[in-house]
Amino acid sequence: MERKNAWEKYPEGKKRDEVFAFAEDYRKFISKCKTERECTAELYAQALEAGFVDFDKAVEAKKALKPGAKIVANNMGKGLALFVIGKQPLEAGMNILGAHIDSPRMDLKQVPLYEDTEFAMLDTHYYGGIKKYQWVTLPLAFHGVICKKDGTTVTVNIGDKPEDPVFGVSDLLIHLSADQMEKKGAKVIEGENLDLLIGSIPAEKKEDDVKERVKANILTILEKTYDIEEEDFLSAEIEVVPAGDARDYGFDRSMIMGYGHDDRVCAYPSYRAMLEVKKPEYTSVCLLVDKEEIGSVGASGMQSRFFENCVAELVNLTDDYSELKVRRALKNSKVLSSDVSAAFDPNYPSVMEKRNAAYFGKGLVFNKYTGSRGKSGSNDANAEYIAKLRNIMDKNEVSFQTAELGKVDQGGGGTIAYILANYDMNVIDSGVPVLNMHAPWEIISKVDLYEALKGYVAFLKEA
Repeated sequence: MERKNAWEKYPEGKKRDEVFAFAEDYRKFISKCKTERECTAELYAQALEAGFVDFDKAVEAKKALKPGAKIVANNMGKGLALFVIGKQPLEAGMNILGAHIDSPRMDLKQVPLYEDTEFAMLDTHYYGGIKKYQWVTLPLAFHGVICKKDGTTVTVNIGDKPEDPVFGVSDLLIHLSADQMEKKGAKVIEGENLDLLIGSIPAEKKEDDVKERVKANILTILEKTYDIEEEDFLSAEIEVVPAGDARDYGFDRSMIMGYGHDDRVCAYPSYRAMLEVKKPEYTSVCLLVDKEEIGSVGASGMQSRFFENCVAELVNLTDDYSELKVRRALKNSKVLSSDVSAAFDPNYPSVMEKRNAAYFGKGLVFNKYTGSRGKSGSNDANAEYIAKLRNIMDKNEVSFQTAELGKVDQGGGGTIAYILANYDMNVIDSGVPVLNMHAPWEIISKVDLYEALKGYVAFLKEA
């Protein structure tokens, strides 16, 4: 079945301007927000400005929530749940957009700073599925927090402002890399070799001189600039990400190249869709979670009880509470697990099956199943639910396509879909196709981003 190119719906003029305007909002967002903490802080602030009430304050006030009430819950500064209360009771179910806001990267270890041959270095541990060789010789930036024993928190953001220094992982010169070039791609760069070069000037020599003078000089700079000492790294979360803004891509500016499209290209339109609903029939939800790239574990991941606890509190604020009503609210919900899909790449056609691949320009992607090796680890959406979604998308003139993640037995992947499906919800993966997925710089189509927004709005209003 041939799907039309969605750009044809937007000839030059006002309609195309709307596509580009939304894409520019998104480009600025991912340029500014490169970590889950930054995404949470930015969208939480925007939500409050848009009239959402803080979840904890609503619970503390014990005030009954009426249809149209807007609530935002902040999960440890690393995730959000936004709710617009519907006309139907919560036990009738919710329409949920679920996405993740963490992305593959490198993290500083807890004891990262050392000196070797008069270079100051920082030791890292990579996070999520990456091709390690893609992360060498790139300008990199530090984003994160350092929490001190006195209870204060130092925000770290170094490498993205024009006046900032950048950092990087060195690579072996081609002249001496004969042995390296014989290795398999997974071994060309080893994880323990992803160490960052951060300085080379030794501290001034003193009578009580230390041996590692370059390291000492870096510690002096850190103390003067940020009022932090070496032990403070023990309680720090500093992420190493590509330096620089997301950019328009292509002569026609139809695409965006940026860090972290997976999965912020779904998270951002999910959030924006929530601003479009006023008094929905069923409660609308946007759930933005952390830790998806490493299995959705931990207190800020989808496997935590955060969302379930939020629903329980909201049942208590909208109805006479009972555990059964909470279970019904979860069971009767419908979900778009908003996560990216692999776009067909003409440079690598052998891994894709063309009839069941996602393409740039063809709109929002539905993945009935993900997983690998016989759909292992997948949520496999039922046909009745897909039929309902087809009807909604066609009725609202949303361009959409269906796909799977590559050829059978070629690879695979997973999302948060199966976790939400554990509540007996109807769930399907739905997102934007991406080129270079999990690389430092990924690429998306602006029109697919816009169709995602349209599709998410239609889902919240009519599912």
